[in-house]
Amino acid sequence: MIKVGIIGGAGYTAGELIRILVNHPEVELTFVHSTSNAGNKLYDVHSGLIGDTDMTFSADYDLKAVDVLFMCSGHGKSTAFWAENERPEGLKVVDLAQDYRDESNGYVYGLPEINRDRIRKASLLANPGCFATAIQLAILPLAAAGLLRGEVNVTGITGSTGAGVKPGATTHFSWRNNNVSVYKAFEHQHLIEIGMNVHNLQKGYDKAINFLPVRGDFARGILASVFTDCDLSIDDAKALYKDFYKDAAFTFVSDTNVDLKQVVNTNKAVLSLEKHGDKLLINSAIDNLLKGASGQAVQNMNLMFGLDEKTGLKLKASAF
Repeated sequence: MIKVGIIGGAGYTAGELIRILVNHPEVELTFVHSTSNAGNKLYDVHSGLIGDTDMTFSADYDLKAVDVLFMCSGHGKSTAFWAENERPEGLKVVDLAQDYRDESNGYVYGLPEINRDRIRKASLLANPGCFATAIQLAILPLAAAGLLRGEVNVTGITGSTGAGVKPGATTHFSWRNNNVSVYKAFEHQHLIEIGMNVHNLQKGYDKAINFLPVRGDFARGILASVFTDCDLSIDDAKALYKDFYKDAAFTFVSDTNVDLKQVVNTNKAVLSLEKHGDKLLINSAIDNLLKGASGQAVQNMNLMFGLDEKTGLKLKASAF
């Protein structure tokens, strides 16, 4: 059994991670650390866990007692954690924050669709961002084939859980309900990791990736609509994408338009393609908390420990 510890166990991503891990056939959940909830039952915070586990949040942690550590604290806190703690020899780390997504300090960027072999050998893993996952899956097949030639334009809408569990003015139900808004236009932090991987696959690509993120009036899921100039016919584009993802465990190319109910509560990414004149439109749908965070983190853990990457992740979509 893989002994697992979690740092920062009170947020949405940690709650989804715990839900997966307590049902994972190869995992023993050893501790879930939370300074604000120490001594409370996990299900006191993550109410959906009632009946699944009687574990309590711990005030301390023993890094030598686990094989892998999931970092679920806020952005910037992972760097601070390792400034105060020494990583025991052999401990693997899966970091869900953005601190090491630039592959600094020996971390490998954990997008299995392009880095599966590197992930299998990794001890330090930087889990991708949610919008970054959806957008990259939409454009990386073109980059890998050297076919990006114009600017890439993206509009992506995300559920309120993408903003985290801490309440704020734009997450309050009365504001978010029946409301949508654009935020961080052209400046979203996930553009950094998107650009890194696009440029790694297509050297010399120097056009803009224009991204308009939208706050949706729903809880979970991301739908990213991406369009760019492309000379391929629609049949050739579909063939390119299906070949690129033929060995992907969770990424699928649909012949019909996608919607969030296909992916919410699963670790799937589903893409659909359309051709409009000289523009290729790619729609990409994921669950921001699963393929965009905790599900992908477990997929990466599976690869790091030599398991089938689908282990513990055969989750059912909410079809209606």
